[in-house]
Amino acid sequence: MNFLREELRPMLRLAGPIVLAELGWMGMPIVDTMMVGRLPYSADAIGAVSLGSIIFYAIGIFGTGLMLGLDTLVSHAFGAGDVADCHHSLVNSIYLSIVATPILMGLVWIFGAYLYRFGVAPDVLQYAVPYLLALNWSMFPLFLYFALRRYLQGMNRVAPVMFALISANLVNLFGNWALVYGHFGFRAMGPVGSGWATCVSRIYMSAVLLISIYFYERRYRTGLHAVELRPDRTRVWRLVKLGVPAAAQMTVEIGVIAVVTSLIGRLGAVPLAGHQIALNTVSITYMVPLGIASAAAVRVGQALGRKDPDSAKYAGWAGIALGASFMGCMALLLWIAPRFIARIFTPDLAIIATAANLLFIAAFFQLFDGIQATVTGALRGAGDTRTPFLCHLVAYWAIGLPLGYHLCFAVGWGAAGLWIGLSLALILIGVALLLFWRRKLKSFSTMFA
Repeated sequence: MNFLREELRPMLRLAGPIVLAELGWMGMPIVDTMMVGRLPYSADAIGAVSLGSIIFYAIGIFGTGLMLGLDTLVSHAFGAGDVADCHHSLVNSIYLSIVATPILMGLVWIFGAYLYRFGVAPDVLQYAVPYLLALNWSMFPLFLYFALRRYLQGMNRVAPVMFALISANLVNLFGNWALVYGHFGFRAMGPVGSGWATCVSRIYMSAVLLISIYFYERRYRTGLHAVELRPDRTRVWRLVKLGVPAAAQMTVEIGVIAVVTSLIGRLGAVPLAGHQIALNTVSITYMVPLGIASAAAVRVGQALGRKDPDSAKYAGWAGIALGASFMGCMALLLWIAPRFIARIFTPDLAIIATAANLLFIAAFFQLFDGIQATVTGALRGAGDTRTPFLCHLVAYWAIGLPLGYHLCFAVGWGAAGLWIGLSLALILIGVALLLFWRRKLKSFSTMFA
């Protein structure tokens, strides 16, 4: 257990600000849900925000996932002491973002235009489509933010990332208050106002990171001002090779949640609102191991960059231990107090009952969700983004979703049936990835022989 004493402290120093940033990231949809949840038509409004958000992420997450290749390239280069190469990766990731933006924005627009064919309740749909189209304008700022963030994290500069996301929540809160309800001279826009508030907050986040990088470079002259600005096809291709499997994994994960959300939308506004509350809650708990996973990716990548396989092993195990410990505690919380948590979001008793039932089911996969998130980060630091993608694809789409659909519609368990299917999928993913990580460790000792 010596690795815990050696690695836990630097891991926590890096993970702490990233976890706060991830929680800040989740704060925005939570604020959106709470703000529209106080409208007179709260069930329809919450359902619209849920549906619009998940569809946007199901498509947009592919572009943000492409930036995950920076975790490997930047951390390896920084560990090897090659800061110029870190700058080179950043510039080419921005070119990649510029290419991806119009393609994915077009897909969001097409999906929004045909959303009525999925059988979603019309009262929900009338708010969901305008909300989705408002979010669509945040696509490039979101990609730019993720590129800048991964670049900074890979070089251990995480304070600006934390500040950008925490302060962006204040921007989003003010925007929701002004645009949803009509304050400070703005007209009341309802749920679509919440979408525009989130869009503005994402522009703000990317601007904060750009300003931070500008002033850091102006002070320390790390060479970013002199970096080659011409696109490097070889570097872009390396980013694509690393990023596409990671992006595909995130798309698979968000995509299955989007399908589940659409299916629950057929059951009515109350089940959809309860699903959104439960989804927001488990997303909050997930942000902690996700932040630890980013730190694990950086620590593993930096260790391998300086050709230190033992430290890479220790970093991976430390991240996994931290993620599993936290999510074990969250499982107990969801078992004990599901109704209390649901009441935070809405006073509607029917929605509370539905959400509490789903939160109880979610308690069973919390531990495994923490394991799969942190193992995914450790593997990404080692340059393996393909294995997590395959595990998520098989477990979610071949096992969890078909089982959930059967339990929901054939057995008649409703939204709970779909959540049971997702729960089983996450348990399988957690176990499988842990086994793959153990096997990956055997290759570390021969990597630099």
